[in-house]
Amino acid sequence: MRDVARLAGVSQPTVSRVLNNNPSAIPVSEETRRKVLEAVRVLGYRPNMTARSLRTQRTQMIALMIADISNSFYHPIARTVQDIARQHNYDVIISSSDHQYDNERHFCEAVIRRPVDGVIMVPTHLTDEDLDRFIALTQTPVVVLGQHIKHADVDVVYADDEKATFDAVNWLIAERGHREIGFVGVPDQYPPGPRRWRGYQRAMELAGLSVNPQFVFEGDFTLESGRQVARRLLKLPDWPSALFVVNDLMAIGLILELQDAGYNVPGDIAIMGFDDIPEASIIRPPLTTIAQAPVEIGKKLVNALFDRIEGRVSGGRRALECPCLLIPRQSA
Repeated sequence: MRDVARLAGVSQPTVSRVLNNNPSAIPVSEETRRKVLEAVRVLGYRPNMTARSLRTQRTQMIALMIADISNSFYHPIARTVQDIARQHNYDVIISSSDHQYDNERHFCEAVIRRPVDGVIMVPTHLTDEDLDRFIALTQTPVVVLGQHIKHADVDVVYADDEKATFDAVNWLIAERGHREIGFVGVPDQYPPGPRRWRGYQRAMELAGLSVNPQFVFEGDFTLESGRQVARRLLKLPDWPSALFVVNDLMAIGLILELQDAGYNVPGDIAIMGFDDIPEASIIRPPLTTIAQAPVEIGKKLVNALFDRIEGRVSGGRRALECPCLLIPRQSA
């Protein structure tokens, strides 16, 4: 910065004001600004962010932990977070936990060692005790996706997926006439699993329909686990007329495996997913699913975080809901 000031013929604080572009600071003339920026270009100057953070107590960095970077549901969320962070002159570190508790804890330890100004998480296994320790050590605002997080100091963005599942299964019954509807879920350790199971059960009970245990399957959110469910289905003597699947990747895996075995969707069995990832409208037949609006989720997450970073909001936990929307297509 001293070299830039010398070349531009201005003081070092003037260079700082130009580079920080702070509208509340002493104004800088356009001619002076031009000289400073030209000197920066000629010298190839880059601010030392570590030194700047020591002075400003800001790193101009936030961290984002998503659950599975290979699942395209998270891509619009990450993109939206990054785009809005750039508008605030912030960079984003992105990590994928792959739904593993050890990876979630490793992410927290990494942020403790390398401080950032705020954190967005999609946690599967972290407890309130984990979050207590993390917040105490970092003094960093945290925003999460998922209503299962009840921490008093953590803002939550969520979709009411239990109600969305209830409405979707009720639609299969009332609008499509299905009476035997199976369920493809995930283990209870994954928070969406129990909520969507409850929504499915409530809809079946309200319609006076029984749940056949043979038609209840379990996967792990991945395409391959959807294929594995289909292989188990193929061994059964009888099938349900429809399957509700708790995410699109598993639903797509099911469709592909059944088609490979010579069966028709929805002719032989109807399939409904959850998420409305881009692949849902590409597969044939296009997947009937529930959209969660990931762009809107990303906006709510990152805006809630900058509310905290920039001091517009204080106090305890906020819960911000994003709507779900049934998307009827040809698979059901």
